[in-house]
Amino acid sequence: MDCWGTFFLCLCFMTSQSETVETSQESLLWMEKLEVMARSHNSTSLADLIRGLECKLLNASFRGSNLTLQTPTIQSLIFKLGCNFAGLSLSSATMKRVPQVSHAMQFPAELTQDACRDPPRELRLICIYFFTDYFFQNTNSSLLNNYVLGAQLGHGHVSNLSEPINISFWHNQSLEGYTVTCVFWKEGASEHYWGLWSPEGCRTEKPSPSQVLCRCNHLSYFAVLMQLSPAPVPGELLAPLTYISLVGCSISVTASLLSILLHCQARKQGDSITRIHMNLHASVLLLNVAFLLSPALAMPPVSGAACTALAAILHFALLSCLTWMAIEGFNLYLLLGRVYNIYIRRYLLKLCAVGWGVPALLVLFLLAVKNSVYGPHAIPLSDSQGNGTGFQNMSICWVRNPWVHNILVMGYGGLTSLFNLVVLVWALRVLHRLRAQDKVPNTRACRDIFTVLGLTVLLGTTWALAFFSFGVFLLPQLFLFTTFNSLYGFFLFLWFCSQRCRSEAEVEAEMEAFSSSQTMQ
Repeated sequence: MDCWGTFFLCLCFMTSQSETVETSQESLLWMEKLEVMARSHNSTSLADLIRGLECKLLNASFRGSNLTLQTPTIQSLIFKLGCNFAGLSLSSATMKRVPQVSHAMQFPAELTQDACRDPPRELRLICIYFFTDYFFQNTNSSLLNNYVLGAQLGHGHVSNLSEPINISFWHNQSLEGYTVTCVFWKEGASEHYWGLWSPEGCRTEKPSPSQVLCRCNHLSYFAVLMQLSPAPVPGELLAPLTYISLVGCSISVTASLLSILLHCQARKQGDSITRIHMNLHASVLLLNVAFLLSPALAMPPVSGAACTALAAILHFALLSCLTWMAIEGFNLYLLLGRVYNIYIRRYLLKLCAVGWGVPALLVLFLLAVKNSVYGPHAIPLSDSQGNGTGFQNMSICWVRNPWVHNILVMGYGGLTSLFNLVVLVWALRVLHRLRAQDKVPNTRACRDIFTVLGLTVLLGTTWALAFFSFGVFLLPQLFLFTTFNSLYGFFLFLWFCSQRCRSEAEVEAEMEAFSSSQTMQ
């Protein structure tokens, strides 16, 4: 009887072991099927095949706490987790048959908290490493080492972690001239493929020259995107440029608010020219506030929708500011060219329709066609000291599409600066000719020159510095552009105060002349 019992137990053990081998063998065969598709360049149903692999790995039967399956270009790891999960560190140094270039992943203890609120029978974490970018193609850039590292928890979607997941990529190639950005594969975000790379929820750091560290607040497929960057910002200049921007923009916000409040206080004395200036102040105020908020909303755990909305607002504010600059130049042309004899029906209303309406239509059109043009934008930084210490890409909420940036940022700004420069040269020639003919007093001519400089040089032409960000001009341009344009609202405030003081002085002089004439009578 004991012999039959022992035989029965052995038979059950062999049966269960064969089932375990069979289920793990199915997962391995699925991985080999993916490899065959990659070699034959068959791109049909890639999403279904990868999801199928995930499903088989999550349902695979095996003994022990983990299982490793590997083919030449795909490696899969399965871990059984409990609700007492204390964190997990994985490194390619401890794995077999991994290419020389290494990688690592660190998962925080917070990973299983949401799943353990309703305790499942068993928690499983799967990690899938692709040593080829075939399954996640991107036409605009390349992947560092052609590595894609993925992770998924078997119960629920893991996102918005307070403690990030750390993914490290080591490399033995030079990244000079490249911008590296940590990205994840966002399914369903592309019309032509089963997904696209997105930097949302990930922060890029470079602890050493040979390592890129990604800190992400969710689980997905991760990679490091490499894009050509001909003129990166030197990393050591990030702190001083950030300080100048914060101080300058804060001063400009205060100055713009004061200008608008002072105008509202004396609104009865305002004419169309002053109202045009106040619209410019309003656009500058919106631009500075949106710019100050932009870096904070580009970092996790802020949602991508909030960053997209702020990027659209920032773009709208910049376009409005540039448009009102051009309106200032146009208004100056009318004042000088038509000898102060101007009447245009509903002039200010038409200018507001152009100054606010045109930028709004452009931004709304971009959002309607493809809202992915806005979002987190990585500013490339170069490690000129060569030690890599404290190196990371800075992200802001801004325009992400290079075509939109070139046309509706650089092109729009270039046309505005060119127009104001032409108006400035023309106005100076007109004033010089009037002064030479003694048709106006010298003091009035000097006053008009000051007006031209205030309305055109201080208001518009400093933005032309943006086109000198190359070669030996890069470092001076960075500091000059940041200083002048962050203090842009303050310069406007000074000009507004000088104009107001001059108007009050003229009114006082007229009153004195009137009093003298009454006395003589």
